[in-house]
Amino acid sequence: MINQFYIMIHLFDEFRKAMNERDIGKIYSILSEANNFNPKYFNWVSEVFEKTEEKTALIWVDMDKNEEKKLTYRDLSLQTNKLLNFLRKEGLKKGDPVYIMTPIIPEQWISLLAVIKGGFIGVPTAINLTEYELNYRFKDLRPKAIIADEVSATKINVDTLKIVIGKKGGWISYDSILDESDSAYPELTYPDDEILNYFTSGTTGLPKRVIHTAVSYPVGSLSTASFIGIKSNDIHANLSAPGWAKFAWSSFFSPFIMGATVLGINYSGKLDPKKYLDTIESFGVNTFCAPPTAWRQFITLKLDYKFDKLREVVSAGEPLNPEVIKIWKDKFGKTIRDFYGQTETTAMIGNFPWDTSEPGSMGKPSPMYDVRLLDDEGKEVKEGLVGHIAVKLDRRPIGLFKGYSDNEKNKASFRNGYYYTGDKAFYTEKGWYFVGRADDIIKTSDYRVGPFEVESALLEHPAVAEAAVVGSPDPNRWQIVKAFVVLKEGYKPSYELALELSNHVKKLLMVYKAPRIIEFVPELPKTISGKIRRNELRKMEEERRKKGEKSENEYFIS
Repeated sequence: MINQFYIMIHLFDEFRKAMNERDIGKIYSILSEANNFNPKYFNWVSEVFEKTEEKTALIWVDMDKNEEKKLTYRDLSLQTNKLLNFLRKEGLKKGDPVYIMTPIIPEQWISLLAVIKGGFIGVPTAINLTEYELNYRFKDLRPKAIIADEVSATKINVDTLKIVIGKKGGWISYDSILDESDSAYPELTYPDDEILNYFTSGTTGLPKRVIHTAVSYPVGSLSTASFIGIKSNDIHANLSAPGWAKFAWSSFFSPFIMGATVLGINYSGKLDPKKYLDTIESFGVNTFCAPPTAWRQFITLKLDYKFDKLREVVSAGEPLNPEVIKIWKDKFGKTIRDFYGQTETTAMIGNFPWDTSEPGSMGKPSPMYDVRLLDDEGKEVKEGLVGHIAVKLDRRPIGLFKGYSDNEKNKASFRNGYYYTGDKAFYTEKGWYFVGRADDIIKTSDYRVGPFEVESALLEHPAVAEAAVVGSPDPNRWQIVKAFVVLKEGYKPSYELALELSNHVKKLLMVYKAPRIIEFVPELPKTISGKIRRNELRKMEEERRKKGEKSENEYFIS
């Protein structure tokens, strides 16, 4: 075991060295020992980011405007100091909430660095939230300052310090920071001090405010960086929007922990998958992370790329369908590796670059997290049985959040020495397999059905573009499996096609998992981060069954 004192002093230097040399034993030891990291003060920006050797930190590309910028670690540090000094001059103090609401532009990274260095509470906020959704957040945590782009600023109605990137009446121009000094002292932050708050995506209810500390994401992201497999000389790209935890995981902490270069690709509207992959190839990206929705779009392309510098490809957000993994590997010889975590944590379970990945498996737990599977009574389940994913708190993982702003939610999630994630899974000797949210599980007769595996089976049919599966109330079976299906171009809704899809699932899964109701829809409701809102579909289905209603393109399979 590596000397604990040495780890605490040289944690990040040792981690970079171990990752660059792929010293697996040392990586595992560092991830485990990181939970003992408890200095009196810790400011990640001054103690890690600013001590990185002088090199390119950020390559920024705007796909719509064909613009490009390169900023070094020093460039970002100097601009960070200017913004920090401006915020302090305007009266902000340690612990004041600062909302950051911008697209993928350099000011996003600068703002995050400034709030961490200044000991403020950064609240990254998605740009496509509505005014109603913003007001819900402001009611939970009132901003002391807001940094926003021009478009986002039009949706903000709150009396506070407002800084706009561009111009807007009643707002201070971001350009005002340019006259400030480029030297600023770091705030003395204790390990338990709040530095980041995130609102969850709300797949199963109203968004919850998640509280992270000066160490939970900054140190806990060692786990994420190790699963991705970033090295210090890499160019790393992550397809994720600011305002969500995955952006902090993969576009901010993980690459900067390694002293690598981030490629930030901005675009507006819907993703142009070809243009995006063109950019990935043209900049010689080495490590690339994207959500399942993007990977499914990528494999529909001709894929006439070389990707000769692309070494690691990973997916996170929801489990990736094995068929997508197979197509990419057959074409490029690279396995898209899945990993799992939450807004409340860093990456907890994953496939390391040096492991053999089993398609469909989200991997195995990181040494940073003592992950268990528990039954409804809180007892550990055996291999092959579905259980609640829970984190044992005997030695609290450093990447775990401090708690929610709502104490009732804390009571529900932290109990009997465990943190309950709200997700379910099972494991075998080959890895851990995601089943679904605890309240997404469909109980039909005496069986439990996870929506994801049914959705995956449906997606293997050539007619299916997207699918969402929920439980539909049934007087005899409690619930029956229902699928909402978006068809690909050239296919039309019909009973015959619904029957074909149901039979298709029966060929791939056990009969009881096949949908007995299929409804063809033009699109599926999703969160801003792109996750399917099964809770919305489930509520709609419950109301319909109560009223005895049936939609025009809904078919019941006899």
